[in-house]
Amino acid sequence: MSLPEICVKRPVFAAMLISFLVVLGIFSFRDLGVDLFPKADPASVNVMVSLPGATPEELNSQVVLPLEEAISSVSGMDELTSQANEGNARITCKFTLERDLNGAAQDIRERVATSMRNLPPNVLPPVITKIDPDQAAVFSILVAGSGSLRETTEFADKVIRRALETVDGVGAVNLTGGRLRQIRVFADAEKLNAYGLTIKQFENAIQNENVEVPGGTVRRGDRELGVRTLARMENPDDFNGIIVANANGAPIRIRDVGHVEDSYPEQTTWNFVHGKEAVTLDVQRQFGANTLEVIGAVKAKLEGMQSLLPPGISIEVLRDNSKYIRASVSSLEEHLLFGALLASLVVFLFIRNLRSVIIAAVAIPASIIATFTLLKVMDFTLNNMTLLALTLAVGIVIDDAIVVLENIVRYIEQKGYEPKQAAIEATKEIMLAVLATTLSLVMIFVPIAFTTGYARRYLNQFGWTMACAVLVSMLVSFTLTPSANGARQGDTKRARQAKRNTLRTTTRSPSGSAVPTGRCSSGRSIIAGRWFWSHWEPLRSLFR
Repeated sequence: MSLPEICVKRPVFAAMLISFLVVLGIFSFRDLGVDLFPKADPASVNVMVSLPGATPEELNSQVVLPLEEAISSVSGMDELTSQANEGNARITCKFTLERDLNGAAQDIRERVATSMRNLPPNVLPPVITKIDPDQAAVFSILVAGSGSLRETTEFADKVIRRALETVDGVGAVNLTGGRLRQIRVFADAEKLNAYGLTIKQFENAIQNENVEVPGGTVRRGDRELGVRTLARMENPDDFNGIIVANANGAPIRIRDVGHVEDSYPEQTTWNFVHGKEAVTLDVQRQFGANTLEVIGAVKAKLEGMQSLLPPGISIEVLRDNSKYIRASVSSLEEHLLFGALLASLVVFLFIRNLRSVIIAAVAIPASIIATFTLLKVMDFTLNNMTLLALTLAVGIVIDDAIVVLENIVRYIEQKGYEPKQAAIEATKEIMLAVLATTLSLVMIFVPIAFTTGYARRYLNQFGWTMACAVLVSMLVSFTLTPSANGARQGDTKRARQAKRNTLRTTTRSPSGSAVPTGRCSSGRSIIAGRWFWSHWEPLRSLFR
């Protein structure tokens, strides 16, 4: 028993089979991420290394070159660049498109760890970070206030930033252009020379006095208490009392050789909005999170915080990637909908049977929705490439259903078959041809998914989406289309009448010979045949 025969005799099975795929597609669609384009940037890893007080030349010769020699042998390395500044250096490793980011970062960590013995002893531990294109900021806001920039920074950092970090899907919130609090201790070089002190003694005194270290435990009977030294400074003025050294029995304090300021770091970035200094907050989404959902949740959080804003504080949106994504996705969704409607309309103009058109048009939403399951399984997103593939597939997925439907109608109207028997026999007859047509399309789109190089990041998702949609349409044409046509009870009487009253008609050609017109189910075929032969001579004269 073939698949079409099973589906015609058991229509519930056919309906449940396609419904299963559609339901999977609906639930997969709810979890799909939405992006403007597929992830196309190569994996990159940054190695940040610091050597306090070193010049760029010293960093390059003593730190950067040994690290580059160790890192350059990592497989998949495409480009290696380095930049040395005063006291710190950065090495950027870019890998090929096929290299996995997590594996590349792990290889870099191992090579850096093995080369640490070749670096100067006072080098700080290197910081290795992954540069993921998905971690780029998707939403940015400007926070401005009528007060000082430091007050605005404190509010943006302590209130707004911490609130946005709790939003589901937010990976990080970066603050730029602000003035965070920093206790700065300045040393007077002339006073240090006068007391015979070095800057290293000055630095060590601050580090040794401003610490909290465990002090062990104290047991009292059946109780055990933890002890810690409370030596960390609580007020900026407390730094002035730190003893740097003793000279002739008299302590030399910070205030004697320098001074302390409750200030902020040296400013390297500035933001201005309407002539006032402002603070920028950049929101990054988590890997795989839906961009539209994350931005929507961030906006809702900001709207809920409007009542908590102090007088004079204003928030302005600087970047909103959801606008471009929504505009692009909405445009493609509109084309997808109109394409499906126009394809159904064209089919109706030829078939002129609304019921048959509806049966054939079911293949469009069933194929498109079921394809969402593949997007979820293969970790694809709804982007311009996948939606473009679905839009182009609209005109293709209905082809198989039309071919099967037309053959079934031919069996009913011309051969006088009962609808169920016509659905079985007609689908069996056309099954191999439909299979060959579908596989030829699949063989066109699948190789596109295996293209190499930079284009693969775009065409990979396009090829798989098209191939899956075409395969699902073939399954619909072999299951649901014959099952729905087999249930057309209204055509039973029509088929019986066609079988009883089938006429063998002939018409006369202009030369007088009898020309058979074959079996027909209505007088329209006879009229069409007579009209053709009556106009044969004028038509033939056009091509002489």
